[in-house]
Amino acid sequence: MARLGGHEASREGLGSMSVGKAGAITALDLGASKVACFIMTPDGVRRADQTIRVAYMGHVQSRGIRGGALVDLEQAADAVSHAVQRAERDSADPVSGAVVATAIGQQVGHRINTVVSLGARPIRDSDLFRAIASAMGRANLPGRRPIHILPLRWSVDAGPPVRDPRGLTGDQLGLELLIVTMAETAFTALSHCLALAHLDLEGVVSAPFMSALSVLEEDEKELGCACIDMGGGSTTAAVFTGGALVHIDGVPVGGAHVTQDIARGLSTSMNGAERIKTMHGSCMASAHEDGEQIEAPARGDAPGAPTIKVDRGIVTNIIAPRVEETLELVRDRLRQSGAPFEPGASIVLTGGASQLVGVRELAVRVFDGRPVRLARPLRSPHLADAASGPAFCAASGVLVRAAYGPREAVSAKKMLSAKIGPGATSQGQDGFVPRMIRWVAENF
Repeated sequence: MARLGGHEASREGLGSMSVGKAGAITALDLGASKVACFIMTPDGVRRADQTIRVAYMGHVQSRGIRGGALVDLEQAADAVSHAVQRAERDSADPVSGAVVATAIGQQVGHRINTVVSLGARPIRDSDLFRAIASAMGRANLPGRRPIHILPLRWSVDAGPPVRDPRGLTGDQLGLELLIVTMAETAFTALSHCLALAHLDLEGVVSAPFMSALSVLEEDEKELGCACIDMGGGSTTAAVFTGGALVHIDGVPVGGAHVTQDIARGLSTSMNGAERIKTMHGSCMASAHEDGEQIEAPARGDAPGAPTIKVDRGIVTNIIAPRVEETLELVRDRLRQSGAPFEPGASIVLTGGASQLVGVRELAVRVFDGRPVRLARPLRSPHLADAASGPAFCAASGVLVRAAYGPREAVSAKKMLSAKIGPGATSQGQDGFVPRMIRWVAENF
């Protein structure tokens, strides 16, 4: 697996957002259940132990996002504004822009292979970018917006994989490139959302990828792992092997669907169902449930309406099938994708919905006995208790990426610069992918 870096790290086309002289980095996690804003100042990078320290944070209940899509821009922008205001109230500098981690837009990873001729000479930087442009030229991504472009594997003359082919001599340079994309319509809606919140969009990143960067151990990434982020509106997975991200996928089903099932099954309100899920929710039956009664407010606002009383076991019988189905959908998506997810690879669960009792045991069964663990932000150990849970991994991961990488083939700034105008699509000559190919070819 290759990571572009070294003496080329200063080039604008070679990297993720990085903490530099400009000052703080603002991460915005835009989810279906909450919007979180984390701010890290340059002194928050702790290179001695490869961790970060978050200087300011704020979070609010999300609005305007449902089923993995932005459905109300004004409500979503209002939630973003409130989250940012809470984070910056103790900061001396106002927030003007943010890198947004999100799972909206039906994100998926595309692995593309290409080979370019060299002429039996040492490989130079320009050859690497020629290979990247060739791979992007082979991509057929109508209506999709790339948000990550990561070289996965280099080879010389069809030989074994090498981490950095520069300086090697051969006739052909092979590349396997990962392009993570989201729907162009979702990207446009997200841009408008931040504009309504009076913020500059400094980059869009995949929430499951960011969560994985926050929670995974190096051994897990090297030996193989799927980090499953169980969010409110969707459940997404980031697959790693050989130390690098190799696939992104997901399904538009999450913790909010569990809440809806409880509300329908018990004829209670959404707020009452959310409270029941949080306080008493479980995916596994227990002997202690026998005879235990749970109270819930009746739906509607009729004065004096009696509360609903139900056995706790009934709540478990509502929750467990939905969570099991969600995990099965993710499992089947990974199998169908052809992602290199080896039999011995482990599962790491994160996200707010992973806090349900019994989720780990259920995942062990669904994923055929693979090792499964629950995770919280690993690389930001100094978070306050209110923001240190699994639901805050994506925001933490944005800052981890800003500090430590991985570096990407095309910077976030350049990917944002190719705006799609009215009537333009990714298929046309003026679409996003052709523009990016031309930019790579002209600059390298």
